[in-house]
Amino acid sequence: MKEKEYDRVCYHTEQREDKVTLRNIRTGEIGYSFGCTYEGETVQIRLPNGELDSWSRNECVEETFEKIAA
Repeated sequence: MKEKEYDRVCYHTEQREDKVTLRNIRTGEIGYSFGCTYEGETVQIRLPNGELDSWSRNECVEETFEKIAA
C-alpha cells in the first residue's frame, strides 16, 4: 500500500475508530485494522479467528467488496 493509503487507513483506524478491512498480499489473509505503528510503517491486525498480527504497509492492501448489480 502506498504511503497516502497507509495514512488514510491509520487515520480511519485511530481517529475515527473504524476497522478497515485489509488483505495480506503475501498470504491472502483478510484482517481488520485496530492500530498503526508509524515508526515501523505497520498496521496491527485482528484476524477473523481473533488472533492478532502486524503487517507492514508494503504487504497489505485495502480489501474492497464491490456489489454486482443483479
